Amino acid sequence: MDNMTARTPNTQKRPFAPIIDRLREAGLRPTRQRLALARLLLEHGQRHITAESLHEEALREGIKVSLATVYNSLHQFTEAGLLHEVVVDPGKSYFDTNTSEHHHFYCPETGEISDIPGNAITLPELPEPPDGYRVGHVDVIIRLQKQGPN
Repeated sequence: MDNMTARTPNTQKRPFAPIIDRLREAGLRPTRQRLALARLLLEHGQRHITAESLHEEALREGIKVSLATVYNSLHQFTEAGLLHEVVVDPGKSYFDTNTSEHHHFYCPETGEISDIPGNAITLPELPEPPDGYRVGHVDVIIRLQKQGPN
């Protein structure tokens, strides 16, 4: 083969390759909408996000996606281990990109949620789970309220 027909290997990876790889490793097909949502979620560091705020962010970025698709994708990402769902109240969930064992502070007044390292809370003893079950993990949510004047 002469120099004119020799092909150089493509050493540059596509910019979305790491996200595509993460989706595939999690057993998810990287559809256009999953890829777009995964990029928003996973390329901005650790964060807590609601389905509604992710939907708004996607629309601002020009990603045409329904709120139902956002919810479905978030639940698929959670089942695949890419996210952790933090249920703070009935009907109010945050999706956490930090999937390590940890806990949360939550302020219902502001909607702010923040991480507490997993080793910062110790429980002396857990109750025995029902027959046929084991404890998967423990989620502690400490609800905050603003202090009034002394």
